[in-house]
Amino acid sequence: MGLFSRNFNKPGPGVRKDEPRKKGAARFFELLFRDFGDLVKLNLLFFLTVIPTVVVFAIGFFWLHIGVALLLSLLLAFPVGGAVVAYVYYITKMMRDDPSYVWYEFKRKFKENFRQAALIGMLCTAFIYAQILIWSTFFSALTAGEPVGDFIWYFLTILAIVVFLMIAPYIFLHFAYIDLKTSQVIKNSVLMAFGFIPRSFMGALVSGVIWMVFALFWPVLFPVIILLGMSLSMLLGLMWVWPPLNKQFKIEETLINQRQEEERRAND
Repeated sequence: MGLFSRNFNKPGPGVRKDEPRKKGAARFFELLFRDFGDLVKLNLLFFLTVIPTVVVFAIGFFWLHIGVALLLSLLLAFPVGGAVVAYVYYITKMMRDDPSYVWYEFKRKFKENFRQAALIGMLCTAFIYAQILIWSTFFSALTAGEPVGDFIWYFLTILAIVVFLMIAPYIFLHFAYIDLKTSQVIKNSVLMAFGFIPRSFMGALVSGVIWMVFALFWPVLFPVIILLGMSLSMLLGLMWVWPPLNKQFKIEETLINQRQEEERRAND
C-alpha cells in the first residue's frame, strides 16, 4: 500500500514534453473533455459499489423503519471507503496526466485499501445519511409550516458539513498514496485541512455546491448524477486539495523519479 511499492508502468496519453499545464477553469475543462469517458466509467463503478447501502437506506427512509434500515445500510457500506480511495487515486492520476485503464486501476486500488478505509467509509456514510435525515426533517417541517427548531443547530450542522468536506478528501488521498496508520492519517488530514484552509475551504465549497444543486433539482439532473455527478464533485474538489498534499509529500516527483529509474534499468 506504500507510495514506493506500486506499479505505475501502465501507459497513459500524457502530454507533450515540457508542455506547461493549464490552470483554473481551463485545466478543469481540459480534464473533463479529455477524460470524459473515464469519468463516466468511474462514476458508474462507484455507484455499483454503493448500490446495496443506498437501496437499503432508501427503503428504510421511504417505506420501513428507518432505525433498522440505517443500521443495515451502514453494515453494507463497508466497501465505500475502498471505492472512494480508488476514485480519488484515479482522478489525481488524471491530474498528473497519467490516466490508464479505469477498471484495472480501480480494482487494484480498491483491493489494496478497502480494509484500512472500511471503517472511515462507514463513518462517512453515516454522516451523509444523518445529514439527509436532518435536512429532510427540516424542509418537511418548513413546507408544512411547522416549527423547525432553533436555527443555531442548523448553522452548526452546516459548519459540520463544511469541516467534513474539508478533511475527508485528505484522508482518502493519504490512504491512496501514503503508507501510514489510520490514526496518523486522520491527524495529518486535520492538520492539512486547516493548515491549507483557503484551498480546503474552496474544495469543500465547490463540492458542496454541486451536491446542493443535485439535491434541489435531482428529478431533472438524475441522469447527470448517475453518469457524472460524483466525478464532477471529485474533480473540482481535488483540483483544490491535491496540490498541497502533492507538494508536501513530493508524490508526483517521487513517481516520476521511480519511473525514470525503472526505464533506466529496463534499458541497461
